[in-house]
Amino acid sequence: MKVLISDNLSPAGAKILVDAGLEVDINTGLPPEELKKIIGDYDGLIIRSATKVTSEIVDAAEKLKVVGRAGIGLDNVDIPAASQKGIVVMNAPDGNATTAAEHAIGMMMSLSRNIPQATASMKEGKWEKKSFMGRELTGKTLGIFGIGRIGAIVANRAQGLKMKTIAYDPHMPKDLVDKLGVELVSLEELAKRSDYITVHVPLTKETDKVLSTEFFKNMKNDAMFIDCARGGVCDEEALYKALVDGEIAGAALDVFVKEPTTLENCPLLGLKNFICTPHLGASTSEAQENVALAIAKQVADYLNKSVVTNAVNVPSVSDDVLAQVGPYVNLGEKLGSLHMQIAKGGVQEVDIEYSGELAELNTSPITVAFLKGLFTPILQDAVNYVNAPVIAKDRGIRVVESKSDRSHDFINVLTIRVVTNAGENVLVGTVFGKNEPRLVRLNSFRLEALPAGPMLLVYNNDVPGVIGDLGSTLGRAGVNISRMTVGREEASEQNIILLSTDKIISKELLAEVKGLDNIDDALALELGV
Repeated sequence: MKVLISDNLSPAGAKILVDAGLEVDINTGLPPEELKKIIGDYDGLIIRSATKVTSEIVDAAEKLKVVGRAGIGLDNVDIPAASQKGIVVMNAPDGNATTAAEHAIGMMMSLSRNIPQATASMKEGKWEKKSFMGRELTGKTLGIFGIGRIGAIVANRAQGLKMKTIAYDPHMPKDLVDKLGVELVSLEELAKRSDYITVHVPLTKETDKVLSTEFFKNMKNDAMFIDCARGGVCDEEALYKALVDGEIAGAALDVFVKEPTTLENCPLLGLKNFICTPHLGASTSEAQENVALAIAKQVADYLNKSVVTNAVNVPSVSDDVLAQVGPYVNLGEKLGSLHMQIAKGGVQEVDIEYSGELAELNTSPITVAFLKGLFTPILQDAVNYVNAPVIAKDRGIRVVESKSDRSHDFINVLTIRVVTNAGENVLVGTVFGKNEPRLVRLNSFRLEALPAGPMLLVYNNDVPGVIGDLGSTLGRAGVNISRMTVGREEASEQNIILLSTDKIISKELLAEVKGLDNIDDALALELGV
């Protein structure tokens, strides 16, 4: 079998593939049309961030069985297209955590001591010793936005520098953060108390431009801001204004909304109190070798032994088990994603009940798929079918499974209760026909909805005119409604309306919907294909 390496990869990765008996071609920098012409000859493809595995590439990949990403991010892979064609998509999520954390620390030190500015000055032939007065890190407070795997490493390194560490992360339990020696605080408190703030979250619907004007206004005037996570979490226009107006003292970015970025599209680059690097967070020889070794072994194991590791689109189970529970794996993942998007507070417990004939099957892949779906809205590509249970354990989430031969209103029923520190939600689902997932209950509301794609969940009073106002509002915004389901709570005069739309509901449109008469609340959802 043949494997194509289309991006720069450590030679150690290629050696693993060759030693496993695979034929390896290294052909980097291919234009899309060239890749499309040759991809049909390969069983495996290993990429980094440069190669774009579009639907056109997938269509041309007649023999392709696996795509391996040497790293975490999979924005450059059309995962739905690959899944539809039966191509396994894998990543290597753990190979560069330390490297990314160290880069954030390095940026913080560079900001504090004006190292880039002083270097540039000396290279211009100057000796401006008095112009670059710095500050110590010892005793200062570091605020960490996102205390997951990388954020925890940053906290550990900062504590070694004798810094105080606080963090904001609504999805992490307090007792777990306490064990790291980090104080869990609100987002407003993080801004007001921190001398430095560093970002360690993926870009999601929840985090998109979440750090904007109000956040920077709450920061200390002498505080500094660092983002080595994902472009777009920080509102670059708001950051520029905060730096120009003296609301904060300095900032360092390794990631940008548009990459590659230049002064033309990012005026931040023209400021003296701003330093930057071209997305170097994972760029160390050690990290690149780690991810190369990991992805090469995963691809070789899959092609030679059908062993699935760190796949983002297929659970690690045998074909016969998948044939039995496959539709419920899909249902479980969608219910997990929906649970996280409607939840308030950090998840503490998950109770999964399998009822009917489903209780007699091997349901462990469904549980894993639910956990993957649960964490995907907040962790994106960093979670997969292999590490989802590990993430749940690391976060102190109690997962309880039970089985019952009761069939309820359907032959097979999946009932999942998620308890957070702010309440709980219950979702009930089933599968119609052979593979059509359905949401049949959301808490006390009974309905029948296809949980897929962009959706809008509305809580409203059961009075005439609500649906008309809602449809008109979406229509004026150019949003088309493809499906609508209404669920009614018998004991009250409240309904829920679940709409499938042709595009994701923007924050501005969502605010407009919430302002309509007789609408109590609304949530924009994204449940994938």
